[in-house]
Amino acid sequence: MIMINGAQGGAIPVMDRAVMYGDGVFRTMRMCHGQVLCWQQQYRKLSADCQALDILCPTQKILEQELRLLAFDEPNCVVKIVVSRGEGGRGYTMPKLVSPNRVVLSSPTPQYPAQFWQEGIKLHLCEIRIAHQPRLAGIKHLNRLENVLARMEWDDETIPEGLLLDADGWAIEGTMSNIFMRVGEKLITPDLSACGVAGLQRDRILKHAPSLGLTPEITHITLPSLLRADEVFVCNSVIGLWPVRQIATTSIPLGPIATQLQHRLESTVD
Repeated sequence: MIMINGAQGGAIPVMDRAVMYGDGVFRTMRMCHGQVLCWQQQYRKLSADCQALDILCPTQKILEQELRLLAFDEPNCVVKIVVSRGEGGRGYTMPKLVSPNRVVLSSPTPQYPAQFWQEGIKLHLCEIRIAHQPRLAGIKHLNRLENVLARMEWDDETIPEGLLLDADGWAIEGTMSNIFMRVGEKLITPDLSACGVAGLQRDRILKHAPSLGLTPEITHITLPSLLRADEVFVCNSVIGLWPVRQIATTSIPLGPIATQLQHRLESTVD
């Protein structure tokens, strides 16, 4: 099902700034038994990203009404919410009067092999580098061309994700996920102050770390340090958490923390 501004349909105006410039934000989340997992946190993220770009965010009440319609159609699915700045004329200049457009849609939950969760995954080491733009860092905005080009680099169903480095060579994220490494009793995730997307599952894992006896840390991560880690995993709101067993040609050990966090992420929802 696709709804645009509350009405069922599959098209937005060609002059919408999301089409012309990627001027908008989005969230992707799982719906299980008619309920969006961690909905309150997801809405807070959406609202914060809209505010960062000075886009008027739809109210929580409006979105919840539309989510109920999606749930009636398909109670177990992936939900995506897109908020565009709205329709404007040609050129980058902001229209004086602009009304945001919202898209709420559902799609089938991807069916990944069970071994991705149980035995870990391989990561492709992407050639494309993420550019620095602190003004957009952390925001889930619609300008995702770097990720699209990165995902075009390989065509192997046994490799579901790629590792992205930035222009300085720091490990940043996956093409569709955030990344963590464990070194002893430290649980480390990359600093995203210059680029990258700060996903909801990243926030949740950082919050859970102390209860597992780990010290959470946000800092720059070099590729060599990532390859030497005691444990590496990636996460997002659709897959949950996948352990990483190989990056390019380097094997990564599997550890106990990934499994413990998998259970935490699935069993603790708002």
